[in-house]
Amino acid sequence: MTAPLTPPPQPNDQPPHDAWQAPPAGYALGHEEDGPGMRTELREAAIITVAMALGGVLLGVLWWWLAPQVPLVSDSSAVYIKDTEGEQAIAVDGTFTLLALALGLVTALAVFLVRRRGGIALVVALTVGGILGSLLAWRLGIWLGPTQDVAGHAEEVGKGVTFDAPLELGAKGAMLAWSFSALLTYLGLTALFAPRDPDPFESPYPPAPQA
Repeated sequence: MTAPLTPPPQPNDQPPHDAWQAPPAGYALGHEEDGPGMRTELREAAIITVAMALGGVLLGVLWWWLAPQVPLVSDSSAVYIKDTEGEQAIAVDGTFTLLALALGLVTALAVFLVRRRGGIALVVALTVGGILGSLLAWRLGIWLGPTQDVAGHAEEVGKGVTFDAPLELGAKGAMLAWSFSALLTYLGLTALFAPRDPDPFESPYPPAPQA
C-alpha cells in the first residue's frame, strides 16, 4: 500500500494559478479605461473652436499694426504704386503668415497641456478654429487699415501726394497657416509625450510559476 500523492507546496504559500480567475482590478481587456467621453470631448472641441475664432481679433490687430504700408501716388488720371521695386506687398502677406504660424504653435501647446490624450474632435477643432480665426483676422485687418476707396482717397489727398494702399492679403493660402501650424505642433506633441495605450495582446495575469 502506497501513500497518496500530494501536489508539491506552492512557493511562498501562493495559491495555484487559475486560468479562469478574474483579471486584476482596474484592468480592461483589450484597452485601457475610457477617456472623458464623447460628450465631454465635443464640448471641449467646441470651446477650443470658439476660442480660436475669437483669437482672430488678436491676429487681425497684430497684422494691421505690424504689416508694412504700401505707398501709392496719383497723377490725377490713375493711381500707381510709388515704389515699383518695393516688396511691401509681399511683406504684408508674410507678416500675416508668420503671425498665424506663431499663434498656431501657442494654441497647440495650450491645448496639449489641457488635454494630453488627443482625439479626433480636438484635431477637427484646431483645424476649424484656425480657419475661422484667420478669416476674422483678415476682415478685421482690412477694416482697421486704410480705406478701400482708393480713387476717393487719391482725389482727397491730391495729385502727387503719397498715401497708403488698403491692407490686402494677396496670398489667400496664408489663412491656412494657423491651422497647419496648430495641427503639426499638436500631433508632434501627442506623438512624443502623450500617454501610450497598453498592448492589447498582453496578458493581465502574472506568469505561472515554473515547476
